[in-house]
Amino acid sequence: MNFDLKTLGLPEAAAEKCDLLVLLVPDGFKPGTDVLSAVVAQALKNADLSTKVGQNLSLYQVPGVAARRVALLGVGAGDARGVRLGVQAAAGLLRAVSVKRAVLCFASPASADAVAAAVQGVAQASYVYTTTKSKAEARTLSRVIIGVADTAAVTQAFEHSVAVTVGVEFAREWGNRPANYATPTLLADAAKGLAQHTGIQCKVMGPTDVAKLGMGAFMAVAQGTQEPLRFIELRYTGAAKTQAPIVLVGKGITFDSGGISLKPGAEMDEMKFDMCGAASVLGVFRALAELQPTINVVGLIPACENMPDGRALKPGDVVTSMSGQTIEILNTDAEGRLVLCDALTYAARFKPAAVVDIATLTGACVIALGGVRSGLFATDDALAQALLAAGESAQDLCWRLPLDDDYAEGLKTNFADVANVGGRPAGSITAAKFLQRFVGEFPWAHLDIAGTAWKGGAAKGATGRPVGLLVHYLLQASARAEADTPPPKAPTAKTAAKNPVAKSAVAREPRATPAAPGK
Repeated sequence: MNFDLKTLGLPEAAAEKCDLLVLLVPDGFKPGTDVLSAVVAQALKNADLSTKVGQNLSLYQVPGVAARRVALLGVGAGDARGVRLGVQAAAGLLRAVSVKRAVLCFASPASADAVAAAVQGVAQASYVYTTTKSKAEARTLSRVIIGVADTAAVTQAFEHSVAVTVGVEFAREWGNRPANYATPTLLADAAKGLAQHTGIQCKVMGPTDVAKLGMGAFMAVAQGTQEPLRFIELRYTGAAKTQAPIVLVGKGITFDSGGISLKPGAEMDEMKFDMCGAASVLGVFRALAELQPTINVVGLIPACENMPDGRALKPGDVVTSMSGQTIEILNTDAEGRLVLCDALTYAARFKPAAVVDIATLTGACVIALGGVRSGLFATDDALAQALLAAGESAQDLCWRLPLDDDYAEGLKTNFADVANVGGRPAGSITAAKFLQRFVGEFPWAHLDIAGTAWKGGAAKGATGRPVGLLVHYLLQASARAEADTPPPKAPTAKTAAKNPVAKSAVAREPRATPAAPGK
């Protein structure tokens, strides 16, 4: 989909030829003398329209308005949350077959965050999955104009949000694919495709490579399936090689049957979503390809299936991780932490500035936070605060949970260094405590997205979260790094004499103009 940002007041919006004009009306709307203002004012006066978030009124062929259809949409205070929820409420209008070109116009001055929310709301509302449908009704909406009174103030937020939507849709696409269309090999192929973009490199390792690395926990999960595992390493280099990278680790269980600890049959199909952590890493790199920020990022994806073959891992088995720690397997359905622990050990070789892992890890996190916020665990307060702030900015929320050492008591076992589960109480925390054992001295955060990565029921499908959160975090980290980097020194006459290029640059530099008296 193509997005454009355009300077539009209500009179100009009325002249825009399109299939659908969506007018975002906030609290305290002050009408002008134009035709759209008159329509909104009359609708509000007669209580046919409310500015409450999600309230809308559809009109057809309004006299004096070029758009075929007009939708007046209440967005409450007009902040990012109100705009996002309001646009989502208009999903049916945006997905109509007859709507190919739409204009979303703010009826009052809009903040940068609100504009970003409008872009992401449109993309989310109009997304259609088609990959495995024989007669799919593809998305018809192809161009959307975002109209604001002042484009200069929101251009950067608009451009960032468009890139985020590209990444989110990439993650949703791979998250939604059934397991036979998203095997570890196909996931690796998707990562290789990202390497076509500037600054991105990809390395894919197979079973032999992983065995040489000593990733015994990762290999143990994959031993019950016929699909060969893949360990995917992505690198985005946007800054000097001396700058320590941020490492993202995404859980890539492309289908999780639970293994020998077999899951119930009901809704097991949704276990194709167990690779949404990996999909989010792919989505972030797709967004980085668009944004090209000055930062270095590494993406690690341990990808495999968890199946109950005769060779499969059994409860009571003990495996040796890449770190050398031994793990007693009490439940084969707690496999995500097994593939992640080896990837976290591998991450240390990059001497990272920070490591963030993303995983659909525990049902306990769904019980704790539902589908609103992702669970956040962190060993570093600054990292935790940066992720929380990025989530707020991206409207992709998370919530920090504790990592007290007392929670690790349940992971003790008589037969290995650690057990892979610690019982039902505080299950999301004990899972995080397990992962923490494999983290070095670098700042580390864990995002449990089991409740936010996909939706069930009639709206079943991947959400693309937390791509927005992670991209905002990386952009903020990039901005901080740029601010901390001293500017290059200007060439002096002495260095210019030794360097003809520098000398030429100095010679061309204009002299400062003396200030006028009194200035």
